[in-house]
Amino acid sequence: MKRTEPPLVPEEALQAQRDAMREISAWPNRPQTYWIVTYGCQMNAHDSETLSGMLSEMGLRQAASRDGADLILFNTCCIRDNAERKALGNMTWLRQLKARRPELVLCVCGCMVQQPKMSQVLLRQYPFFDVAFGTHNLYRFPSLLLRALQTRRQVIEAGESDGCIAEGLPVRRESPFRAYVTIMYGCDNFCSYCIVPYVRGRERSRHPDAILREAEALVADGVQEIMLLGQNVNSYGNDLSGAPSFARLLRSLDSLGVPRIRFMTSHPKDISDELIDAMASSAHVAAHLHLPVQSGSDAVLRAMNRGYTRETYLRRAAALRAAMPDIALTTDLIVGFPGETEEDFADTLSLVEQMRYDSAYTFIFSPREGTRASRMSGQVPAPVATERIERLIAAQERISAQIYAGLVGTRQCVLAEERSRRREGQIAGKCSRGLTCNFDGDAAMIGRFVPVRITEAGHNTLRAVPLAKEEA
Repeated sequence: MKRTEPPLVPEEALQAQRDAMREISAWPNRPQTYWIVTYGCQMNAHDSETLSGMLSEMGLRQAASRDGADLILFNTCCIRDNAERKALGNMTWLRQLKARRPELVLCVCGCMVQQPKMSQVLLRQYPFFDVAFGTHNLYRFPSLLLRALQTRRQVIEAGESDGCIAEGLPVRRESPFRAYVTIMYGCDNFCSYCIVPYVRGRERSRHPDAILREAEALVADGVQEIMLLGQNVNSYGNDLSGAPSFARLLRSLDSLGVPRIRFMTSHPKDISDELIDAMASSAHVAAHLHLPVQSGSDAVLRAMNRGYTRETYLRRAAALRAAMPDIALTTDLIVGFPGETEEDFADTLSLVEQMRYDSAYTFIFSPREGTRASRMSGQVPAPVATERIERLIAAQERISAQIYAGLVGTRQCVLAEERSRRREGQIAGKCSRGLTCNFDGDAAMIGRFVPVRITEAGHNTLRAVPLAKEEA
């Protein structure tokens, strides 16, 4: 049954967190500086901006480096095994730092903590951490930290509900001209390999008025690009009675005059004609769509519980390109899913050749405890999966190089983001299709849209020259 209103955190609970932030700001000998280490997706990156906003409200400032911080917070990911292992490895390193600096406050949060039984692991293997909390308890960070400071005992909290939506939390954005806006939380798809519904909960859409108010405030603050976030943005509003479809929400945001709008992630089964039309007719939606296919084999897609076939995916992609001939498509691909045969993998390779993605994130299947895929028979041997992914990467890199080369001579509009890290006197930014461009320029360009002409294609970036006003 649909909700009539989003499941909001009660105002009194939010007020308790504001009170805790004020109390910590006046706390004697509280930490003065912080450092946040973020793993995982854009949702985690935005969560870290919220945590940074809370810490700033508590009177802390961001440290110049991790080693010099008084409080270190790990915002973790558990979607794949290597991400979890990396986080746990770095957390282990902090044991020695805590021994040298007992006053150091160590915190860990995010999807990894939300997993079942992880609290017992933290208590047993990482007793030197002061605060641990899951994704559903992020808004309670101030009160959890206050309790740890008061008691000098480890505080762990990872609620097992599907979570609520906490509106109005402070945010400290990483960029003054780019911003994340979460439109929904959780996922109802239950792909057989994915832990997200278990650690992020079921789908919960924000009220459209709250989204539009946030976007309006960002535009007034000079933000040039907004990234809409959700585990499956296409299903926005499905859980909320009276909410607009994602396509209609996108049109409303486009009418606000945000110079550039991006969104992710999209599920192929939910790419509607209405959404394609909204993208094509909107003035500010970027010419880029991340559309994870995961596999080109129908047998594997069924085992993954993806809800579409190879043919329906190709038809949706064709409709997108018919409406927006210049659109860039990117994707996610999993190799070595249980039961994947050489023929199944060949189907994935042929799909990549047919689709001609700008780029692809490629992964070897990583079994996640609690998912159906972790219990499936036919696990693919590691050497076989490694050999397959190497072939897949080589094919995609060849296609990407061809696409990038085809852009030489074209005009692009680039949001200048930072000084180039590789070349002195150059600025780096992204064009509408999401590719990084480097061009000669100075710091005055940063935060502005710069018309450029592409002059050269590198391995994964483009080089360009700014256009004079009369050329643009």
